[in-house]
Amino acid sequence: MALLQISEPGQSTAPHQHRLAAGIDLGTTHSLIATVRDGIAQTLPDSHSQHLLPSIVHYSSNHPPQIGQTAKDLACTDPLNTIASVKRLMGRGLNDVKTTGTRLPYHFIENAGQGMPKIRTNAGDKSPVEISAEILRVLKKRAEDYLDGELIGVVITVPAYFDDAQRQATKDAATLSGLNVLRLLNEPTAAAIAYGLDQKATGIYAIYDLGGGTFDFSILRLQRGVFEVMATAGDSALGGDDLDRILAQWIMQSAKIPEDAPPAEIRHLLEIARQIKETLTTKDSVLIQLPPALNNNWQTEITRDQFNELATPLIEKTIGPCRRALRDAHLTVEDITEIIMVGGATRMPIVRECVAQFFGKPLHLDIDPDKVVAIGAAIQADSLVGNKKGEEMLLLDVIPLSLGIETMGGLVEKIIPRNTTIPVAKAQEFTTFKDGQTAIAIHVVQGERELVTDCRSLARFELRGIPPMVAGAARVRVTFQVDADGLLSVFAREEISGIHSEIVVKPTYGLTEQEIEVMLTDSLTHAEEDVATRTLREQQVEADRVINALRAALQIDGHHLLKKEEFLAISAALDELLKVKAGQDAKAIKQGIDRLNQVTQSFAARRMDHAIRKAMKGHHIEEFTPGNS
Repeated sequence: MALLQISEPGQSTAPHQHRLAAGIDLGTTHSLIATVRDGIAQTLPDSHSQHLLPSIVHYSSNHPPQIGQTAKDLACTDPLNTIASVKRLMGRGLNDVKTTGTRLPYHFIENAGQGMPKIRTNAGDKSPVEISAEILRVLKKRAEDYLDGELIGVVITVPAYFDDAQRQATKDAATLSGLNVLRLLNEPTAAAIAYGLDQKATGIYAIYDLGGGTFDFSILRLQRGVFEVMATAGDSALGGDDLDRILAQWIMQSAKIPEDAPPAEIRHLLEIARQIKETLTTKDSVLIQLPPALNNNWQTEITRDQFNELATPLIEKTIGPCRRALRDAHLTVEDITEIIMVGGATRMPIVRECVAQFFGKPLHLDIDPDKVVAIGAAIQADSLVGNKKGEEMLLLDVIPLSLGIETMGGLVEKIIPRNTTIPVAKAQEFTTFKDGQTAIAIHVVQGERELVTDCRSLARFELRGIPPMVAGAARVRVTFQVDADGLLSVFAREEISGIHSEIVVKPTYGLTEQEIEVMLTDSLTHAEEDVATRTLREQQVEADRVINALRAALQIDGHHLLKKEEFLAISAALDELLKVKAGQDAKAIKQGIDRLNQVTQSFAARRMDHAIRKAMKGHHIEEFTPGNS
């Protein structure tokens, strides 16, 4: 006999149906996928009971791509076709890749018209987005096989310090793999969710996340289920991979292996270095014996203290962003309730010692640092698809760098400052510079400095069709909107005519870690210089406005409203302003503007009188009095 499923009026016919969702940690070294089952978040294993999927893809001319451990096994024998640490290439341009200081054994091909380069392989040229999509496909299949159903959506984690281009590249990879992205979630926030911090009443928590290829530090204020990211800082190209490279370089120098060794040997050495690093996490020393293919006669012992000496400069680089985030949040280390440690590299004793010493308090190490981010993403995904009715949390992330537009004089007008909570929309009004101007070019930039040349260009678009008006009459409202994933769109509208234009900012490559660090440190070290430069540019722009307006007025009315001596006095003041405007003295330019305004006062008054007489010619004043027609 068939059974009917009965529900209350207004309810779904399947009131207890569990919607399938997952959280994905798309990592530099390893990737994971997790889901919530029976109220418990857990990472999902493959058919060999392995939870960690190496983020490595191998391409062949006559076989489908191999992903994970099978690809990793081919890294030393076929390095040019085995792509690892692709996360470091996401959203980056070819110049960014060349200047990262990382020696990568790949053949890069500049992708004409696209910012991100492609990597030449036996299966064709592949972009970082395509390679990441292969990893995501494997994780998607693992989850759907394990759960015996199709995923409704996923939450994918990204470093908090990923910029707009890197986030967009991650979203593109997910789309290419057939995944529906519910949200991009900052990794530190995911870790906080995994620790159940959303269940605590109040507190300020620091999340120290050192993974294979990225470092993030975030400060979160938690208040009864509301996650507010107060500040974030980090380095999108600093992690455990760099420690492997430092150790590999030490081995090469000690064993006298040449710097220009073949790519296969370099990859082999990196794998040996990784194994030594992990062994020294639990042992005081390890014997290094190179295989015959590298150096048949060399072996040595390395101690943990020796490795710590090599690693300490890199680890100390993570403390700078910690200080900056505390400063941005107006906090001290004493204000922090707890420190959450995330990322595989935080297993290293030297990392834990360095962080504990800086904060002066114990560290949270309860959850496997490799799995914590994926677990937090799974909990958030479970909530977003509606499986946790009444338990929704509010996540308030922030943008890492200020967003603004270029104004006259090459200046940056910041519309959304860094560490502003997202999602957010902010607007500001601008106007035209010249009489009759019918178009405005809008240049969107990112950074902390006062001049466009010191910031990063994100996008350009134009607002056309503005009705001709006198300079300053048009009202152009520019709105910046950053969504919950940290992606930006810009909308411009001329308020009088209603014409509008918009752009979804989708840059083809992102900021290098050096550029991010330089942008922030320069904004502090060059603060006084930037203020002086901005003041100079503003005075130069004002001088141009005054000069252009005066020249137009002289051309129209100068010949019949000015006496010869008045014209000469105005011309002298105008020449003096032109002279000081070409210099670097903002005060002198302001004085020149004031002087010119002073000598043109009577001319301006006569022009006004002349315009009024012209307008009233043939009329009586009573016609302009209110109440008369």
